[in-house]
This record gives sequence, C-alpha cells and structure tokens, in this order.
Amino acid sequence: MAQRYEKEMKKADKKNIIIKYKQYLKLEKSLSANTVEAYLTDLDKLFAFLELENIHFTTDVTLENLETFSAGLRDIGIHPRSQARILSGIRSFFRFLLLEDYIQQDPSELLESPQIGKHLPDVLTVEEIDALIGSIDRSTREGQRNRAILETLYSCGLRVSELCNLKLSDLYLKEKFIKVEGKGSKQRLVPISSRAIRELELYFPDRNEGLIKPGYEDFVFISRFGKNISRIMVFHIIKELAEQTGLKKTISPHTFRHSFATHQLEAGANQRAVLCMLG
Repeated sequence: MAQRYEKEMKKADKKNIIIKYKQYLKLEKSLSANTVEAYLTDLDKLFAFLELENIHFTTDVTLENLETFSAGLRDIGIHPRSQARILSGIRSFFRFLLLEDYIQQDPSELLESPQIGKHLPDVLTVEEIDALIGSIDRSTREGQRNRAILETLYSCGLRVSELCNLKLSDLYLKEKFIKVEGKGSKQRLVPISSRAIRELELYFPDRNEGLIKPGYEDFVFISRFGKNISRIMVFHIIKELAEQTGLKKTISPHTFRHSFATHQLEAGANQRAVLCMLG
C-alpha cells in the first residue's frame, strides 16, 4: 500500500514539475510554442528510458545513466544533429531542476553531445548482409562458424564483446531467445531468428569435434586455438568478407548492430522495444 502511494505521489510530482518546466521555457526562456513542445517530446524519450530502468529523475539519475541513454540514441540510428538537440533539451531540464531546488547536483553537467560532423556508421541492406554471409565457404574449417557468427551478430543486435562472451548455457533456442550479459554486467533476453538458430545448429557438430581448452567449454564461438573467439578476429573476418564481396562501405561488427536497429525501426518496431533488445 505504501509503495503504491509513493508511486502515485511521484507521478503527481512529475506532472507538476513538467507543468512548471513548460512555464519556465515559455516565460523565462521565451521559446516558441513549437520549440517548447519539441523539448517536452524529447524529454518523454528520457522518461521512457528512466522508467524502464526504474530510475527516478529527481533522486537517482547519474551521468552514467544519461550517457547510456545517449548511446541508445546513437544505436537506434538517430542523426547526430538530432541527438545533440535532444541532449541539449535534457541539459536544460536538469538545469531547471537545479534552479528550482528539486535536485542538489546536475547530473547532465558533463554530458557531451555528439560531434555534428561525425557520420553515422554505414547501414547494410538485407541483401548486402545475405551476400556477405552467402560468400562464406562452408568447406573451410571455420566457414560454418563464421556464418553462425554473422547471423547471430545481426539477428540479435549484439555488441562484439557480447558475441565473443556468449555461452552455450545462455542459449534457449527452442524458445527462440538468448540471454546476453551487457555493459555493467546487466543481463537481458534477446529474440534470435530462425536463420541464426539454423546456422548455430549446423555449427555445433564442427565446434564439438574441434579443440576446446579447459575452462572454455561453455563458450559458443571457439577459435582454432581452443579459446573463445576474440574481438580482433571478428573484425578480421568481417573485413575479409567485405573485400571478398567487393563491398565499398566501411563496416565493422558494430555495423551489424546498427543495421539490426535500423531494419527493426523501418519494419515498424517500437523504439523502446529496440532499445531494450540493444541493452
């Protein structure tokens, strides 16, 4: 009962604070009605993120939280100029909270905006991804493993470190999801496509017949030396395939993650759901 009351009070406080902030933008900052609405719309994105992480905006927000939010904007393909605008509005909001004594310290003070001239990573089309994976020679020792690596990287939108550290005990292939340990040891459940599952299942016999050193038995992707595959090796595999297929785009493991997010949004996926999958 007490928790429910506290939750309702926080909702009421939030509503009142937003009303005051809106007045502040209009009267003290002399912003136009359209600009004010844009600020509030961008602020909703932050509130959605904080609610998902169970963080209250006046008591719990840290610079690290805001940097994670900022990284999420980049990962779902928002242009650096739009990222800068959103972060500018967020800094304005926290300055207001500090001015009105809702907070004692501004967590956004050291929050950096992206460089406007910085280009977003190239996005691969589905056809380009298929061409890269299709060019892998299955007859080689690592061919099927590399197909499984790229399908999993793209299908699940993983960071390269998450891919390298993926464990067999984290795979729930019958249920079509995997458990991923991301930054800060935070775990999340991510759907995995039927194609990626098929490539993994074709890879497992080769994996189990190869060298696996003690202590590495649970890792999914094993190198020829018997340890889990390294980040550098994944970069190397992708670079070689790009050259082999004549792809002119500059790509890396992150390109597959960025392409995953872009394709999900283009297909109509909810932005918040995509952020959850990306971790």
